[in-house]
Amino acid sequence: MFYWLVDFAGTVPALNVFRYITFRTGGAVVTGALFVFLFGPWIIDNLRLRQGKGQPIRSDGPQSHLMKVGTPTMGGLMILSGLVVSTLLWANPRNPYVWIVLAVTLGFGFVGFYDDYLKVTKQSHNGFSGRTRLAIEGLIAVAACYAFVRLGRDPLSSSLVLPFFKDLALNFGWFFVIFGAFIVVGAGNAVNLTDGLDGLAIVPVMIAAASFGMISYLAGNAVFSDYLQINYVAGTGELAVLCGAVLGAGLGFLWFNAPPASIFMGDTGSLALGGMLGSIAVAVKHEIVLAVIGGLFVLEAVSVIVQVTSFKLTGKRVFRMAPIHHHFEQKGWTEPQIVIRFWIISVVLALVGLSTLKLR
Repeated sequence: MFYWLVDFAGTVPALNVFRYITFRTGGAVVTGALFVFLFGPWIIDNLRLRQGKGQPIRSDGPQSHLMKVGTPTMGGLMILSGLVVSTLLWANPRNPYVWIVLAVTLGFGFVGFYDDYLKVTKQSHNGFSGRTRLAIEGLIAVAACYAFVRLGRDPLSSSLVLPFFKDLALNFGWFFVIFGAFIVVGAGNAVNLTDGLDGLAIVPVMIAAASFGMISYLAGNAVFSDYLQINYVAGTGELAVLCGAVLGAGLGFLWFNAPPASIFMGDTGSLALGGMLGSIAVAVKHEIVLAVIGGLFVLEAVSVIVQVTSFKLTGKRVFRMAPIHHHFEQKGWTEPQIVIRFWIISVVLALVGLSTLKLR
């Protein structure tokens, strides 16, 4: 909404500041944080009232988790509300990339919300069918990736760009739509698997969002992208504002999610935020870099795949418990130790991922 003030810049020169993505990104961070800070307690109270017993806790999990019985879930509603309000206020409403990524975020968020709703009402760990959930996510992701291909410049829009090389890209043609959808769905579910301890998922998401905010800004700027020799994708710079909104809303949520958590993110938030990161990575042509910056999410997802595959084939478990953060809990690490050490890993991986912008 504030972007429309640019139309009055001719008569009020001070309003020219709203033309700058950097200024509006900063505004989005502050707005998202303030919104969640102010309305967070009200949202938590209402969710606690409506959910009663809160999110069911696994009896076969770490015994320390039994102390969390009664904590409400669906905290992703706090993040999504702050994200949407902040984005609508500060982003350019004429930019199609903003609307596509926002649609993916809210679509995945709705899927996660319905799954959380079933778990809370049935007091069970089983939501709705996993295949159905993946099918819905896949349809949303395919539609978004098709839109990205149509918006982009051929043949770049349908190519996988390899980091560390100036001009090397693999043109997948229209198969890129399927490949891109796999990235988006995979990112959503990887973040979902990471959300298992207080504060564990939100900080790596914020780190990844900040990293991709920078990448989006650079990839959407013809001068900077040429200097860094990365692929220029016109219009994607506006996604930095959306990333700023996530960073701000995430900070607000972390205030309430810090141990001991007053609310859990739930599938509502983790699926939505993961889908958002995946769609931004596809839009700015940094899919492989997402696997580096979001390496913690990849590790969590791979640990589950390895555990399930090993148990089905050999009847033996590789880890004491999956995802891998539970493995370390079973080894005796305290929850704060795991969370903070995983945050450190996320920071290091983000720095490695950002280094690919210059190493060509």
